[in-house]
Amino acid sequence: MKTDVIKTAKDNPESKEPPLFCRDFTLLVIGQIVSLSGNAILRFALPLYLLRQTGSAALFGAVGAAAFLPAVLCAPIGGAAADRVNKRNVMVALDAATALLILTFALLLDRAPLVPLMIACLMLLYAIAGAYQPAVQASIPLLAGPDRLTRANAVINMVNTLSGLLGPVAGGVLFGAFGIRPILWVSMGCFAASAAMELWLRIPHRPRRAEGGVLVTVGRDLGESWRFVRREQPVLLAVMGVLALFNLVLSAALIVGIPVTVIQTLGMSDSRLGLTQGAMGLGGLAGGLLTVWCGARLRLRRGYVLLFAASLAAAGMGAALAPGVPPLAGYWTVTVMSFAVMVLSTMLGILLSAAVQRRTPPELLGKVMAFIMALVNCASPIGQAVYGVLWEGCPPWAVLTGAAAAAALTAAGSRRVFHALDAGGE
Repeated sequence: MKTDVIKTAKDNPESKEPPLFCRDFTLLVIGQIVSLSGNAILRFALPLYLLRQTGSAALFGAVGAAAFLPAVLCAPIGGAAADRVNKRNVMVALDAATALLILTFALLLDRAPLVPLMIACLMLLYAIAGAYQPAVQASIPLLAGPDRLTRANAVINMVNTLSGLLGPVAGGVLFGAFGIRPILWVSMGCFAASAAMELWLRIPHRPRRAEGGVLVTVGRDLGESWRFVRREQPVLLAVMGVLALFNLVLSAALIVGIPVTVIQTLGMSDSRLGLTQGAMGLGGLAGGLLTVWCGARLRLRRGYVLLFAASLAAAGMGAALAPGVPPLAGYWTVTVMSFAVMVLSTMLGILLSAAVQRRTPPELLGKVMAFIMALVNCASPIGQAVYGVLWEGCPPWAVLTGAAAAAALTAAGSRRVFHALDAGGE
């Protein structure tokens, strides 16, 4: 009788590991391309539609903050599920649920008040995404093997950022030409196709018996991940603190600021905003390629340098919005600096993901990755709400310059943390 438990190369050191692009890893990559493309188009179009309809930067930031909270809260639940339920089933169910959510939103649009409908849709969309990503991250070591983690993470990050490149460009063209509805149908088709494709995935799964109800099981699993990080990898807590602070002072400023700056401050078109966000996707792709090319030469001890360079790029955006700078010159500077920020943040993200995966046992990986993602992202909703208000009451150049200065101080203070993480070995 065929067993449901599939042994990995790590379980059997004498077995020969398959190449990186084996059948199942290739299916995972293709499914991510399709799913993330739909996600990128939708995340571009829905906030832009709200900004165009209301014209309020404060409301734009508040809705974004409210939508982001479920992602933070659902990431640990998704991580616990990824370690107890077949990861393929988690991905299939969540992609199918997203397609159904978009269909419901399309049917209610123009029939329900816009702001409550948008908040509800974005909250559910981010909640699903928060639960989805731990399943993907926990699948990578099982499909790629321990010796290919950096390359495998680079591939998944490049897929993510390639979708981030093409999604906003396509979304900008579609939104400018046809409005919101074609984007909804295209995104829904992407998620449905991804769910169908993921049905064919074979991801190694070792069933674990749940003790008690769902909440009891999730609470126990999260406590287990907390104890593992605190007792065996305490340096990860310091790294999470640095990244959470960086998200608060800089990432949140860019999430709110780039759409508001391009559309309202610089007076550019929807397709121009799509081009800027596409440049961010291209930056992520370039960051993944650079990480693969650098290989072992790129060390985590230099993580603070990547953060400091991202701060300088944000300062360049602030300078481009100073009084007297022509709008077109300011636009292209913001676009180029956005590209640079994404290059740097992608390189750091790949290194950190591989480090965590190497340090964590497979049976804890989903929970630990979700735990880290939740703590790192918990400050972003606060930052988005605050920056939405600042963008309406302060000059844009001053907001970005202040954010860049705070981020530079955070980067300077993180040097010892990254040295300690690198000194522990990977």
